Amino acid sequence: YLQHLAVKGFSESTLRVRRVHMDMFLKWCRTSRITTPAQVTRTSLESYQRYLFNYRKKDGQPLAVASQHSRLAPLKVWFKWLTYRKYILQDPAAELELPRVGYKLPSVMNRDEAERVLRQPNVEQSLGIRDRAMLEILYSSGLRRMELLHLKLYDVDQKHGLVTVREGKGKRDRVVPIGERALAWLDMYLNTLRPEVVRNPDNGIIFLTLNGVPFTPNHLSWLARRYVKSAGIGKGGACHIFRHTMATLMLEGGA
Repeated sequence: YLQHLAVKGFSESTLRVRRVHMDMFLKWCRTSRITTPAQVTRTSLESYQRYLFNYRKKDGQPLAVASQHSRLAPLKVWFKWLTYRKYILQDPAAELELPRVGYKLPSVMNRDEAERVLRQPNVEQSLGIRDRAMLEILYSSGLRRMELLHLKLYDVDQKHGLVTVREGKGKRDRVVPIGERALAWLDMYLNTLRPEVVRNPDNGIIFLTLNGVPFTPNHLSWLARRYVKSAGIGKGGACHIFRHTMATLMLEGGA
């Protein structure tokens, strides 16, 4: 099934999340002595739904409704595929009701709050210059986390102030503007820390850790969240708060 999704063009990150969620379900099936898809019934799926509702994370907190939903929704698609491919005769998930997920407005910073967050990295050190450059690009261009991680040297057109995002969400390419200040911090990083840590052969990934390897998504989120928290603006968020903030400020400015 996952191979089918890969052939259909689903991203690696989507496939990785699907595998984690399906593995959780399959582990529950084993403890429930369910060994084949044909043994899964609507009743057993509802039992799994109750299991997710009562599940507690390592910190003792329950799964959020959105997390429960994200673990059940792929199962509906999977069983629909199993039925279509004739692996099972009936779809046990066809009438499974998913938890209702309420819509929560995203956190957004005002201009002063955003500037306060941007000033958090210690730019007297090369690591701080790198971090400031990353935050500036998130804020200036509204890139998503994975888009920033995959950004390569040839994707930035400093002369025209443009960034090419390759295979962004939905595997679509697009070109977005980048501000002069963000370019200035990027240029400073490219001339300080990056030459010191980059490994040969250089694959062109712009932002690297001290070990000379690209950031993991969780590492970048942790870094951004730490700066948002240390700014003391009373708002939570990580990489995506910069995207929402940029869009909101553009609308307020008449864009």
